[in-house]
Amino acid sequence: MLVFKLLLTPLFIGLIGLADRRWGATVAGWLVGLPLTSAPVSIFIALALGATFASQMALGILLGLISQAVFCLTYAWLSFRVNWLFSWLIGWGMLGASTFAFEQVSVPLPLLFLGVISSFVLVLVLWPRSHKQGAAPKAPAWALLGRMAIATGLVLVLTSSASLLGPHLSGLLSPLPIFATVFAVFAHKLQGGRPARHILHGVVLSSFASAVFFLFVAEMIQRWSILATFGGATLLALLTQGAVLWLVRRRSPRVQRTANQQADTRVVTANQQADTCVVEERLS
Repeated sequence: MLVFKLLLTPLFIGLIGLADRRWGATVAGWLVGLPLTSAPVSIFIALALGATFASQMALGILLGLISQAVFCLTYAWLSFRVNWLFSWLIGWGMLGASTFAFEQVSVPLPLLFLGVISSFVLVLVLWPRSHKQGAAPKAPAWALLGRMAIATGLVLVLTSSASLLGPHLSGLLSPLPIFATVFAVFAHKLQGGRPARHILHGVVLSSFASAVFFLFVAEMIQRWSILATFGGATLLALLTQGAVLWLVRRRSPRVQRTANQQADTRVVTANQQADTCVVEERLS
């Protein structure tokens, strides 16, 4: 079991790091938002502490995804005004406050899932608009090893302390945006706030797939085997991720056309004002 913990998580993070270098911040955000930490943690917990504990933990993870979205939105807005350090600290402060609040929450699974999805939609509606594309962040070579080490350490800590923390709090802490923070901070520090916002926006978009994953786990882990449950959850999460990205790609040209039309309108208005000023000067 320890060997899997030491190998699986750094493998995932290494692949994301390579994708970040190859395709940029947006793709990295889509991958970081997938349950690459919380899913392995929940598998290890199910094997070690049983299906009932894993089911209750999945409910906590669903609530923790809301806290993660709160962090992403907070960091995105702050990145316009302050540097990466204050964006990170204040964002994590909001994360901690929401996690503390959700520790007292217990609602039925269907209502919980509806609330989680609604929160993601609200975060996307409130997301700061930035149409100009930034260059891909260039992290130093040692950053990939640092990300792997942090990720593996988090998995080891959460799985080792789960029996002490209990299923609900363990679930709330599992989606801690360690990877999102690391990738966003590097992007923010090296190339400014725009690449960081691209990463965190991708995290929120991928959270829909994570929510579907843990909805399935919470509902089916006590009925099916561990292999069948997590296999089915993975399939549904991948289908959800594909559907979300298809919708985003379909909507992007419309957004770009609207932005171009607005820019053209501003240019026309400016030209009309300039012509008016010239006419007034000639008349005077």
